[in-house]
Amino acid sequence: MTTPRGAPSTQDAFSRRSIQQDFQVHYRYPVIFTRSLFNVENTVLRQAIAGPGRHRVLVIVDEGVTQHHPLLIESVGQYFAAHDDALELAGLPVVLPGGEQIKLDPKYVQAVQAEINAHGIDRHSYVMVIGGGAIIDMVGYAAATAHRGVRLLRVPTTVLSQNDSAVGVKNSVNAFGKKNFLGTFAPPHAVLNDLDFLTTLEERDWSGGLSEAVKVALLKDPEFFVFLEEHAQQLRARDLDAMAHAVFRCAELHVQHIGNSGDPFEAGSSRPLDFGHWAAHKLEALTHHALRHGEAVAVGIALDSTYAYLVGMLPESDWKRILGVLEGLGLPVFVPELETEGSVRTSGVLAGLQEFREHLGGRLTVTLLEGIGRPVEVHEMDLDVLRESVGMLKNLHTGR
Repeated sequence: MTTPRGAPSTQDAFSRRSIQQDFQVHYRYPVIFTRSLFNVENTVLRQAIAGPGRHRVLVIVDEGVTQHHPLLIESVGQYFAAHDDALELAGLPVVLPGGEQIKLDPKYVQAVQAEINAHGIDRHSYVMVIGGGAIIDMVGYAAATAHRGVRLLRVPTTVLSQNDSAVGVKNSVNAFGKKNFLGTFAPPHAVLNDLDFLTTLEERDWSGGLSEAVKVALLKDPEFFVFLEEHAQQLRARDLDAMAHAVFRCAELHVQHIGNSGDPFEAGSSRPLDFGHWAAHKLEALTHHALRHGEAVAVGIALDSTYAYLVGMLPESDWKRILGVLEGLGLPVFVPELETEGSVRTSGVLAGLQEFREHLGGRLTVTLLEGIGRPVEVHEMDLDVLRESVGMLKNLHTGR
């Protein structure tokens, strides 16, 4: 082929061409609140699996849940047998350990993927995970990467997972010493919150999950913060009605933010719902996950609130109310590892700032408070003031 004299060469023309792709994908999934999910007369699970015909479901269960609910596996089998015109149980439920350990070892992701393969779970079948936030994160990651994504049913069994982690669109495991380093954005098919699972939680898991309720109330709903403030005693005393409201409102606020923020898959550099989390994630690692996520978030909220107070952003009265609610709910505001200072690039707490920035990329963006219900974003934090904040929290803790 000869290019006419004076015309651009084929290679030149090629290098000036482009194709602009532009499309939207609509996501929709329900977060359903119920009790006795696996009672054969409860049709919530059956109805959550849409479409005609029978649907195969691979069930993964948190070992800790089976210990507190010894009839769970049997109940799952009875439920599927009673609804066998619509549901098919793909083998016996698979029981795996719960807790953060399951996000640390790749063998658990591989085990779930092997089960998906062995039972022929395709993109019109389902994986249902029953358990706390860690196993839900891990199984969600495994399901999202098998066949480029199989349908996921989440049945969260802790306060933290029912009001926060399981209602969102993220799945992840830890790697390279960093929390949630590997993961996907893959919305679930449905989230089924059974209040009865909360009744057998250990005290730490009952109260720990409320830190996320405090967080989202501080960011988005001053009236909800007042509810937590006024009902702290009832919540700490395991009042189920108070907890049901706290879980529902917290989940509702999280879902609204994810759907309406304009950045559900976190393509920007701002992550408002991770208020208090830059230190929390690092504290979990520093304690080798002896400090649970909800407890670490409470300390992170206390730290960032104290910092905002010391730099003149947050009124003293609001700062005192925030610490008062955290302590009233039985949540920690200081742990010794908070003094593991290091620097922004070493292994101490301050390294959490750099890891937080790296997780999203771009400019460091941390959410602080100018008041209850009045979040503001900052792009730098004074390390000396952070050290002063740690010392103030330590004094408050040791002076009790």
